[in-house]
Amino acid sequence: MTDAPQRTSVCVFCGSSAGIDPVYVEAARLLGGQMAARRIQLVYGAGDVGLMGVVADAALAAGGQVIGYIPQSLVDREVAHEGLTELYVVETMHQRKAMMADRATAFLALPGGFGTADELFEILTWAQLGIHEKPIGLANINGFFDPLLSWLERATRDGFLRLKHRQLLLVDSDPIQLLDRVLNAPTVASSDKWVRPDQR
Repeated sequence: MTDAPQRTSVCVFCGSSAGIDPVYVEAARLLGGQMAARRIQLVYGAGDVGLMGVVADAALAAGGQVIGYIPQSLVDREVAHEGLTELYVVETMHQRKAMMADRATAFLALPGGFGTADELFEILTWAQLGIHEKPIGLANINGFFDPLLSWLERATRDGFLRLKHRQLLLVDSDPIQLLDRVLNAPTVASSDKWVRPDQR
């Protein structure tokens, strides 16, 4: 396994639920521990529940730095992690996502629900539009994202997504191999989003 000192922070998107299969919890725990071992800051949504709490606790237990961003509305519901290295309470979900994106040098998504999908696709869209040039990875644990990946392939075949933009998303079933790939990926080159029949 290799480290990449030029990238010190990875933003992890994942579920506020732990899921039913323990394989998801184990993947989150492994990722958090490995990030700490490599001295990579974990940037995330500051929750202490679900896979969010698992990955943060694992990183902290291994001596890592964990940076969390959370809107006040979720703090009021008592879901903020109180043991983080840095905790930032913001006004809105939009501010939360923008600040996490600013702080991170790469992104990695674990299984989750609506929130995880929202964060992943927003950061992919920003890469597609040239707003950032940071690598993005998807941890396809236990085949969780297979239907999503099938949809992306269909969107590419049917001309709604350019191949170069589909390739913005790095995918691996092993979260540590994916971490390696994200850390060592070249920066993303911005390009024209719009698809013309002769440019797919």
